[in-house]
Amino acid sequence: MPAVPVTIVMLLISNIFMTFAWYAHLKDMSQKPWIIAALISWGIALFEYLFQVPANRIGYTVLSVGQLKVMQEIITLTVFVPFAVFYMKEPLKLDYLWAGLCLVGAAYFIFRDKL
Repeated sequence: MPAVPVTIVMLLISNIFMTFAWYAHLKDMSQKPWIIAALISWGIALFEYLFQVPANRIGYTVLSVGQLKVMQEIITLTVFVPFAVFYMKEPLKLDYLWAGLCLVGAAYFIFRDKL
């Protein structure tokens, strides 16, 4: 399988773990001591790294580090918005659209030599 699709899928999985590690405790463990939330988040983050590190290694065989970073940010927003709206019950805001459009611009500039 080509490196870019493998990288995208692995970064997508990584970001799902990362988003839950970073933010789910705000909803699910708000009454627990922060140290408990941190330890559980670290456990979840382990799975994030098990996907993120190999994804970046695979991606770096065909992409620059800047391209990997912009791809990561696009994937992060793609995962975060549904998480915020459906899991955390935050309102869907136009700010997400504007941030997404900024990332489209970032993607254009970082990947334009491949277009």
